[in-house]
Amino acid sequence: MLAVLASRTYRHLFAAAQVIALIGTGLMTVALGLLAFKIAGDRAGAVLGTALAIKMIAYVGIAPIAGSLAGYVPRRPFLVAMDLVRASVAVALPFVTEVWNIASAARRARR
Repeated sequence: MLAVLASRTYRHLFAAAQVIALIGTGLMTVALGLLAFKIAGDRAGAVLGTALAIKMIAYVGIAPIAGSLAGYVPRRPFLVAMDLVRASVAVALPFVTEVWNIASAARRARR
């Protein structure tokens, strides 16, 4: 597996993709925190805790299923589709007005 990192071009592309993905995940987490505070006020800690717990459950529950599905479908369209799902969640955040929408956004963010 580490043999692919011998290619300088691939190594740079991989590093750039990782940095962009981590920045996106971090921004989504901050956005959920700010949104929870805006909607729930003094209950923001409980709302954000619930949203992040749902996000972690999605990591553990959905990731293995998506990983096994990825082996049966073409990779590029699958990855593009998953990125579009994540982008749609980020675009939908300004329209969230209820606490339950935050939990829904946290769950979908990791698909």
